[in-house]
Amino acid sequence: MYREILVPVQEPSEVEPLVRFAAQFLDADGTIRVLHVIPSTTLPEVTREWRNSVHLVVPAHEAGAALDVRVDPEVRAASDVPGEILESAESHNVDAILLTLRGSKRGRNPLVGHTASGILQHAPRDVLVANRLALTADRIPRVLVATFQPMPPPRAMQVAELVSVRNDSAPVVALTLGSPGPGDDGSPVHEGRSARGIPFTRKRSFISGALLGRRGRAPELILQAAARERFGLLIVGEEEDRAGGRLLTRRFLEELFRAAPCPVVALRI
Repeated sequence: MYREILVPVQEPSEVEPLVRFAAQFLDADGTIRVLHVIPSTTLPEVTREWRNSVHLVVPAHEAGAALDVRVDPEVRAASDVPGEILESAESHNVDAILLTLRGSKRGRNPLVGHTASGILQHAPRDVLVANRLALTADRIPRVLVATFQPMPPPRAMQVAELVSVRNDSAPVVALTLGSPGPGDDGSPVHEGRSARGIPFTRKRSFISGALLGRRGRAPELILQAAARERFGLLIVGEEEDRAGGRLLTRRFLEELFRAAPCPVVALRI
């Protein structure tokens, strides 16, 4: 699906799971570019951190060798971390950026930092944001794509199908959250197979218009609807919510990732 994926990393413990997860979306001859940005331009600190970067570079090479995929590590130094990640994505002409949410433990929000927010707002490429549980999933038995629209974004469905193919044709369910219409009885809208032969079902989850219009309830509504489905991975794509704003905001991802008891991937295209 992607020829080249940029994977920003901050800690050595992130490298192997992120590389392994990125490999699911990589073309057969593709490259995973692991990037560590030292958040400083002060010479003594940069020198010290540059020496320590070996603890990121070596695991990147080892993870690539174990998966038989090409992994190119890169270390940069910049005070503007999001800007440096975006510059690397542009200069290497990558097709996607894969990251987890992170932030300073000294700040008000230890989970979501300005790095993820900046990339989500400004990246010209696909951005996949995975929660920690997604990075530990060995096998995915069922993929659920949640949306507030009649159908999920096409790119989200492509990602779901690719995950399915690489997990023994795991069934894919597209779940629309919306108000019931005349004659709606909750039965599946469609059951069959996709063009790639994957078991595919379209369903609707009925929610009152009053709740749908409350933007802050979106993560809760998605998780409540998802709880009625047996699935191994939840995918949400960028779209307008029922209040007319962007769905994948910093607050939305924070609340969804904190509350989700399952692997989640958010896709911004």
